[in-house]
Formats: sequence, C-alpha cells, structure tokens
Amino acid sequence: MVKLLEKVIKDAIEDDKCSFGTKEAISTIKNSKLVVLSHSVSEEILEKIQEAAKNAKVPTLNYNGSSVELGRLCGAQFRISALSLKTLSDTNLKAITKELEIEKK
Repeated sequence: MVKLLEKVIKDAIEDDKCSFGTKEAISTIKNSKLVVLSHSVSEEILEKIQEAAKNAKVPTLNYNGSSVELGRLCGAQFRISALSLKTLSDTNLKAITKELEIEKK
C-alpha cells in the first residue's frame, strides 16, 4: 500500500491538490477524496476529523506511522499529522481501501 499511497500523495502535491495539517484537513474535508491520518494525531482531533469525514462521506486512512514518517513520505522537511487529498481516481481509492482492509485482517 505504501508505494501506491506514496505515488498518489506525490501526484497530489505536484498538482497542488492536497492540504497538510489537521486544521486544513477539517476545513477542506468537503472537497476531499481521502484523508490520511498519522498515529501522532491526538484522540480529540482524531474524533473531530473522523466525524467530519463521516458527515461528508469521505474515507479516512490511518497511516501506519508517525507524523515524521508521513512528512518524509510527502517529501516535506516537517511533521505532517493529517493530509487531505483533493484529487484521487476512483481506481486508486478502491485499491488503497482494499489493501487497507486486507492489512487489518
């Protein structure tokens, strides 16, 4: 999953179709296709984001790493706790969610 997720994130960054940070993720959730959350997000903010995502019918993905690792994945020099992707093909979205379901088993 990491390779596909990495490609999707890099494409979104190149096209300027993503937002970094928990506040940005919450404010742009209605225009998002997927929200990626690191393990570093606090419980309170995690609940806010998941509630907003549920209301907007946007899937959330719990990234299996810290905010430092998610920042590196995005090619950033800083920590990224949450990331919302504004563009994502349905095919990639299905593949990512399918792989996530397999990993949970």
